[in-house]
Amino acid sequence: MFGTMVLVLMGCGVAVSLSCGTDTASVLGTSFAFGLAVVAMAYTIGGISGCHINPAITLGVLLSGRMSGKDAAMYMIFQVIGAFIGSALLYLLTSNVEGLEGTGANACQAGVSTIGGLIAEIVFTFVFVLVVLGTTDAKKGAGNFAGLAIGLSLVLVHLVCIRYTGTSVNPARSIAPAVFQGGAALEQLWIFIVGPFVGAGIAAGVWKVIGCDCDKK
Repeated sequence: MFGTMVLVLMGCGVAVSLSCGTDTASVLGTSFAFGLAVVAMAYTIGGISGCHINPAITLGVLLSGRMSGKDAAMYMIFQVIGAFIGSALLYLLTSNVEGLEGTGANACQAGVSTIGGLIAEIVFTFVFVLVVLGTTDAKKGAGNFAGLAIGLSLVLVHLVCIRYTGTSVNPARSIAPAVFQGGAALEQLWIFIVGPFVGAGIAAGVWKVIGCDCDKK
């Protein structure tokens, strides 16, 4: 809950401060904000909870057999609660600062169709969750460097995907800001729930194949 709150507050906070634009400065700033938030939280709470802070990651971990369904459900519930806390804090701040508005909610960008947005979220969540599953694997993972690799991969995903959907790859990060912002963000919210979950499911399946020790059995 705490980790997701920090992710939403910092990541969406920077996006709002930079007017959620698609200019170079806004894209770079927002991308690094989300990536650095993940790195910071990975080394803060990773040893306690694994620092999923994303229902899509939790689904990928569940489908990979690394956690129980009960634990996964509780993780997702508290991730969403954390996102609402982060969004509430950001909404409170922006409501009292002239020139700032919104909560950094996702929506398909100009010229991007609903199908295009959905495909983008599936593809980039797949990449992101695959990195998470690979770097955190008990035998093949990156060990203490996993948090850094995951954070940098989120930066990379944002650099590419912001132009299409504003980049979600995280249902909790999208649900709370959309509820506070309303409008098109709320109407398109399903894209940012379905897309990441589908991408996570594909990533779990792919990792089972490429990370398998079948040849050693």
